[in-house]
Amino acid sequence: MSNEALMVKESTKNSREIPHLYGENYHILDDNYLRSRLAYLSQAKCKQPEVNQIITDLYAQMVRHVINNEIPTKEVEVETRMAELSPDGIWKGEVIDPETKLVTVNIARAGSLPSQVCFDTCNLVLNPDLVRQDHMYMARKTDTEGKVVGVDFSGNKVGGSIEDSLVIFPDPMGATGGSMVEAVNFYKNSTLGTARKYISLHLIVTSEYIRRMKKEAPDLIVYALRIDRGASSDKVKNSIPGEFIEEEKGLTDIQYIVPGAGGLGELINNSYC
Repeated sequence: MSNEALMVKESTKNSREIPHLYGENYHILDDNYLRSRLAYLSQAKCKQPEVNQIITDLYAQMVRHVINNEIPTKEVEVETRMAELSPDGIWKGEVIDPETKLVTVNIARAGSLPSQVCFDTCNLVLNPDLVRQDHMYMARKTDTEGKVVGVDFSGNKVGGSIEDSLVIFPDPMGATGGSMVEAVNFYKNSTLGTARKYISLHLIVTSEYIRRMKKEAPDLIVYALRIDRGASSDKVKNSIPGEFIEEEKGLTDIQYIVPGAGGLGELINNSYC
């Protein structure tokens, strides 16, 4: 293990994220509860209605982590119910700034449920007038052998400006990164304004995904519950994630994640066509 890897491991040992060498824009959560629920979700015995119940739980908790880390706060004074009885009934402290603008993007179809969960959760702490959900319709393009060769971007429903907004992309599987690059570039190349941040939320990502984001969407902030490197050598599997990034592999020959969780778009919608 390199000295750099040892330093990362030491500096992050008490954090809620696993140590890695991918860079500061990448956050792999270290949460036993969420990891356990995701492990169950990944098994063939997990079917509807458990699939959607677990995904709802995972995204409700993951977006709270993003809210805590990425949304600005403000100091407030709140009159509690005790304020009428005592001058000490005023609570002072730091809370999420409710006037933060946020757009959550549903990359249909696997992203439909996660985006709705994030939309509903953010509405609990932000001014709902400043929270919006956009929709994009994408699918993998594959060749005759089943290999991914691109993205079919068939349409969108965008509700307005993203000026000074956090734009979040809750998409369960970060596999090849093609859809995410298309989605981020859509907003960056539009006339909708300049976003404050672009943030993606995934259950699982691969090293291939991270390498692509570093090159094609370098300012994207990525959150995930797991990094899968199942097609890597034993040397890589036993290393700090990112230590041998060019050797890391988490995709099969037809770009499915291993160990992975299967096709979550199909599972969420109970559709296998």
